[in-house]
Amino acid sequence: MALLTGSNKIKTSVFISGNGSNLKSLIKFSKQRKSPILIQLIITDNLYAKGLNYAKHYKIKKKIIDFKNKNLAEKKIIFELKKNKIDCVCLAGFMRILSKNFIKNFKGKILNIHPSLLPKYKGLNTHQRAINKKEKFSGCTVHFVSSKLDSGKIILQKKVRIKSNDTPKKLAKKILAQEHKLYPKAILKIFNP
Repeated sequence: MALLTGSNKIKTSVFISGNGSNLKSLIKFSKQRKSPILIQLIITDNLYAKGLNYAKHYKIKKKIIDFKNKNLAEKKIIFELKKNKIDCVCLAGFMRILSKNFIKNFKGKILNIHPSLLPKYKGLNTHQRAINKKEKFSGCTVHFVSSKLDSGKIILQKKVRIKSNDTPKKLAKKILAQEHKLYPKAILKIFNP
């Protein structure tokens, strides 16, 4: 993807399922002059996702997609992405696993942020698992999405020290603060190498 400037920023969609704190940091980042992305569409599978408040606040188009039928849901999403000429997808706490077919449609254009130092602790409950294993560090990873869960090419990682009194909740909070910084850095690394 060529570097785009000014009003030619890369049209981006962010997928969320919950609070949308990474969405908020990506929106703030997208408003900076140095940012290569423009967030044009927010997609969620959760009618009650708190992150939808940011769509309203920042006047960004949103779509709520019912995932009862995954195949149909993905077709609707692909339709929306193509209609809005989206060139980059950022998964930010999106709790659905996308199909191989969906990923093939947007190969190399889907990014995800994961709350562990991949390849360790793919999937869910990463903080609990890292603490149980008595790890000294955990952290977060921004990676390209491939058809294998949390296995795509790593773009950037940030280490966070695990203290002896850390609970999964405390650790999650520390890592989330780093996620908000790492995602924009990873986007800059890809689009402004």
